[in-house]
Amino acid sequence: MVKKIAITGPESTGKSELSKKLAAYYYTVYVPEFARKYIDELARDYTQDDILIIAQNQILQEKEASLHANEYLICDTELIVTKIWSMHRYKECHPWILEKIKNNRYDLFLLCDIDLSWEYDKQREHPDKREFFFNWYRNELEEYGFPYKVISGNSEKRIQNAIDAVDGFFS
Repeated sequence: MVKKIAITGPESTGKSELSKKLAAYYYTVYVPEFARKYIDELARDYTQDDILIIAQNQILQEKEASLHANEYLICDTELIVTKIWSMHRYKECHPWILEKIKNNRYDLFLLCDIDLSWEYDKQREHPDKREFFFNWYRNELEEYGFPYKVISGNSEKRIQNAIDAVDGFFS
């Protein structure tokens, strides 16, 4: 059975890079962040309805990728991200997302620390709230009772810390 690993955390914490490198290390596939491509292709500002579409498509991509995964499926984001995004921007979250967070289980979450420098990107919105969001992610993981490891360190050290966390958790 394929083990699902979710990479999560605030913006600009190296989630995408970590996902790609972990997938390469474990000779498996990773699920890219659907929101990035979706928002890039919008000819307007995103809305709360778009967050639900993003969440639904993220899960669909996961299901499709799981057919090609080896021992692990690496997921570059998960639905706690959409919950926090929706709650922060709109003060509510669609019930479908809340239900899927509980039912679309991951074997391990890797929570990316805010020890990397924040880098500008037109989709990033909160360079001044990194600690606030990191704590929010940690609280969500703990409230749901999901297993997680905080991943810190720059570049290769971050990747090695993630590999050590995965290997240690599943050994």
